[in-house]
Amino acid sequence: MFDRPKYYNKMERWLGKPLIKVLSGQRRTGKSFLLKLIQQKALQLPGLNHHIRIDMEHESNFHIRTYEDLNEHIRQQMQEHHADRYFIYIDEIQEVEGFEQVVRSLAAQEHIDLWITGSNADMLSGELASRLSGRYVEIPVYSLDFTEYCAFHHLQQDHTSLQKFLRYGGLPFLIHLEPDDDIIYDYLRNIIDTVVFKDVISRYQIRNVRFLNDLLFYLADTTGSLLSAKKISDYLKSQRITISVNAVLDYLNYLVSAQIVYRVPRYDIRGRKHFEIGEKYYFQDIGIRNAICGYRVTDIAQIMENVVHHHLKSHDYEVFVGKDQQREIDFLARRKGETVYVQVCYLLSSAETIDREFGNLKAIPDNYRKVVVSMDEDAQSSIDGIEHQNLLTFLKTFH
Repeated sequence: MFDRPKYYNKMERWLGKPLIKVLSGQRRTGKSFLLKLIQQKALQLPGLNHHIRIDMEHESNFHIRTYEDLNEHIRQQMQEHHADRYFIYIDEIQEVEGFEQVVRSLAAQEHIDLWITGSNADMLSGELASRLSGRYVEIPVYSLDFTEYCAFHHLQQDHTSLQKFLRYGGLPFLIHLEPDDDIIYDYLRNIIDTVVFKDVISRYQIRNVRFLNDLLFYLADTTGSLLSAKKISDYLKSQRITISVNAVLDYLNYLVSAQIVYRVPRYDIRGRKHFEIGEKYYFQDIGIRNAICGYRVTDIAQIMENVVHHHLKSHDYEVFVGKDQQREIDFLARRKGETVYVQVCYLLSSAETIDREFGNLKAIPDNYRKVVVSMDEDAQSSIDGIEHQNLLTFLKTFH
């Protein structure tokens, strides 16, 4: 049992509170397990309580397809088990057509403590979000970060473990698999197929499946590069694949909604505004990225960037690509009024590289924390107040 305290502690604070609790994230990141943990905690609460758990991916619930089915199922359960308070847990609720109506109805009943999980980033958006404003709390769940990965697999937090993490990522089920490329990447490709089919192709009635797969490969291959729908469309035209900019944008949005990738917008540090075009895309889990385009040593800088992005996101930072005049900052991260700038570089192997990475941060006209992350084993110094950390140290200590 590994209760993932950084998520469980948040969940425990909301137990019994009159709010809808939403665990969101890509499939197979551990949301269902966390739901079971909070149910075990709720079972210990005093009073006449009844617990209703509905896993939409379990065959026993395949008869529940619409919000009417779900509403009738819950109503019958409540009639059969009279209680002062009902705890309702619905796993992968986006599988229910029109689930929003049930959520809205249940949210209006004070004697119901509602917990739901979903793999669609937009499942609580638009009109529903407006109607439920202030009545739900969202807890994003990510694949294991490096320290979780080591604890989960009973590994030392050392460079050997780091290499495994960079290669295979942190989806929890990997603990059941041998550390073999063929075995692990076969499993990860099955996850990709499930996410793409259930959360993209089926949901959005995708017809051009080949393009969707090509786009996913392109995002994996160019991880950490500034992209735009037009740039992708132009590249495809050079490969004699014609597709409109609007279609590219739609498909990108579908992949972001499925949370297999994250879109990271650019932010003008001096002008304090967002750029409307040009962003970077990073994968929710680095193992997923490697399973798509292959693990290549020559991609180590891209892999490091993706892992740093995942680390920042999983520690509740809002992440942007920083833009300071003509200089690019890999990550501008914010959390509770705190700002930190992070540059990621494979090795500071020359004076020119050192000047570029540290110089970009040094030129920023504020006093927020600034960090350069690299693979240099002797990264224990700082230059003009700018920290230099080895990636291993960063993943172990930066919170």
